[in-house]
Amino acid sequence: MKPPSDCQDMADIRAEIDRIDASAMALFAQRAAYIDRAAQIKARDGLPARLTDRVGQVLANVAAHAKGAGLPPEPYAQMWHILIEAAIAREEEILQKGAKNDRESD
Repeated sequence: MKPPSDCQDMADIRAEIDRIDASAMALFAQRAAYIDRAAQIKARDGLPARLTDRVGQVLANVAAHAKGAGLPPEPYAQMWHILIEAAIAREEEILQKGAKNDRESD
């Protein structure tokens, strides 16, 4: 990792941004694994994919984290809204597959 102040040209900047993006994708993959597990637990407990209170909590957390990092909260809350909707869609797909498998085994 090279600090921004050590970057001498755009190639240095781009290399660091690409490295950060790869790290972010690895974290999103970890997050997806937890989403998959959440869907399994929700199926077991009879919960829906969308839990409105939790969506609000996540967005509030993101806004607070952004603000704490000196970033404007709104664009990050918007990005996380997209991330949350993708997670809910992923959970719904898993829940539907589980329901289909349950019907087939009856």
